[in-house]
Amino acid sequence: MVSSMTGYGQGSAICDGREVFLELKSVNHRYLDLGIRLPRHLGFLEDQIRYQLSKNFNRGHIDLYIKYSNKRTDARIITVDEDLLAHYIAAAHKVAERFTLKDNFMLTNALQLPEVTTISEAEEDHEAVSSLIVEALTIAMEELRQMRAAEGKQLHFDIAARLKSIFGITENITKRAPIVVDEYKVKLSERIEKLIGSAELDASRLAAEVALFADRASIDEEIIRLKSHIAQMEATLISDEPAGRKLEFLVQELNREFNTIGSKANDTLIANYVLEGKCEVEKIREQIQNIE
Repeated sequence: MVSSMTGYGQGSAICDGREVFLELKSVNHRYLDLGIRLPRHLGFLEDQIRYQLSKNFNRGHIDLYIKYSNKRTDARIITVDEDLLAHYIAAAHKVAERFTLKDNFMLTNALQLPEVTTISEAEEDHEAVSSLIVEALTIAMEELRQMRAAEGKQLHFDIAARLKSIFGITENITKRAPIVVDEYKVKLSERIEKLIGSAELDASRLAAEVALFADRASIDEEIIRLKSHIAQMEATLISDEPAGRKLEFLVQELNREFNTIGSKANDTLIANYVLEGKCEVEKIREQIQNIE
């Protein structure tokens, strides 16, 4: 079954003080295009995430957002610049002596001085974080896949209905094509009779002209190819393989055959059928822009 390229999925995982929330948003794109936004300290995960997404999806622009928190006691490192603090203390003592001020310099005050204390992220446990991300990503990918499949099912139904309509139009053209030749023969005979009056009509010459017209206006090959393309599209819709690019090609071929029929048939009714067929093809073209 075909799959859409539009969808949304989210997943979360919690383990040992670490928590991750992950979102996937997907829209149509000619190829697989990944937009991965990671906190700087989780940059080591990008290659693994790209691999997982590439393994599960073939086309579409997919944006990934991650919210990560580490509430473990060893998640942050506090560093004190003791040399800088010593300078602060020395300066404080000097000012106190010069101006006869009471020295009330406390530890709490000292640690709050500019640039004395630095809080930084501790080095992450790559294996533990990676395992957590994969767990959340797996949930999000499955949710995204289900949403894309559900929309793909609707696209399938719509395209299948339009293919059925196109097949019906093709059948109408098939029935009309031989009638066009017969009508041409009658009209040609009438024109010749008006021109020559009571003179004898050259039947062999008339037959040759009709045969020439029939050859020029023959659309048998185009009709055969139209039906073949329709059958291929129907088979592609139920295939387990990614269908978007193949359907794009087949839609181009359907349009090409209708154009050829329109230029060769030399008949108003067939021209109207061709217009109906091309309208249906264009609607299919719009739909498959979102098929993976």
